[in-house]
Amino acid sequence: MGLFGGNHFNVDGKTALITGASEGMGLEVAKQLAAKGANVVLVSRSERKLQAALEQVQAAAKNPSAQRFRYIPADVSQPSYAAPLIAEATAWNGGRPLDVVWCIAGTSTPELFLDMDMASLRRQMDINFFGAAEMCHGVLGEWLAPGAPVEREPRHLVVTLSVAALYSIPGYAPYAPSKAALRALMDTLAQEVLLYPQNVRLSLVFPGTILSPGFANESLSKPEITKVLEKSDPQQQPAEAAEAAIRGLERGDHYVTVAWLGWLMKAGSLGGAIRNNWLVDILGAWLVSIVWIFVQADLHGTMRAWGKKHGHPSTWKKAT
Repeated sequence: MGLFGGNHFNVDGKTALITGASEGMGLEVAKQLAAKGANVVLVSRSERKLQAALEQVQAAAKNPSAQRFRYIPADVSQPSYAAPLIAEATAWNGGRPLDVVWCIAGTSTPELFLDMDMASLRRQMDINFFGAAEMCHGVLGEWLAPGAPVEREPRHLVVTLSVAALYSIPGYAPYAPSKAALRALMDTLAQEVLLYPQNVRLSLVFPGTILSPGFANESLSKPEITKVLEKSDPQQQPAEAAEAAIRGLERGDHYVTVAWLGWLMKAGSLGGAIRNNWLVDILGAWLVSIVWIFVQADLHGTMRAWGKKHGHPSTWKKAT
């Protein structure tokens, strides 16, 4: 993967469906794919936000007279939402299957595990894991059906996770499990698609801190220790993260990271995942094995010092 050059994610003239496309990274991905010639279907819960987003995406089009754009309101946390959504998008696409489906919709409400309500964990699992899993099940059912065409150009399923799926820290107990579970699902599906004759590719995107409306919202509940531990993490604007993700897909990467920290975290946690480049990933794993000696000692030292200074977590001032 990614060894022989060329564009492995050419969207010119193709149709892409993007969830979470009304703001943040999802909107920036939609705009940048439109700028590369794609027809785009935007999906989000808020019709008001989708209307505003559609105007921005149309304005970014490479060929405004030839490209087509549509928004469809949908709540990815609802069971069985994906099948009617895919059917509506496919009908709008002239009955032709979608070429790209990119799941970006997600939510994060960081808290310490004992401070959170279990309903928060379930909600984040519903949106982040089941929301993407429903879409994967629906679209792969269409693309890999017995009568589905076998074509030279691959159809592409992309799922946005988080670096928290690679390594989590205190505060992300309600959030990281949903992304880690999704990573495990996608690693499995990337192997299962090899059993079918159709040409389908899967990719996983691992962003870190993105300065989006979602980041502002999660900061309202985020424990102070979490902010301290991630204070030196690289921060990106949504457009920057979207551009880096698309660049990785164009290289042919399976695990797509958008910043240096994500790359290091990926290198140390690949397990049985498909490699982007065997030589680079092996060397990266060796490097990270050494780096983690110092990084983990620093993180754990910070956690212990914080606990000694601030006392039992139940006494900490909670965000309101």
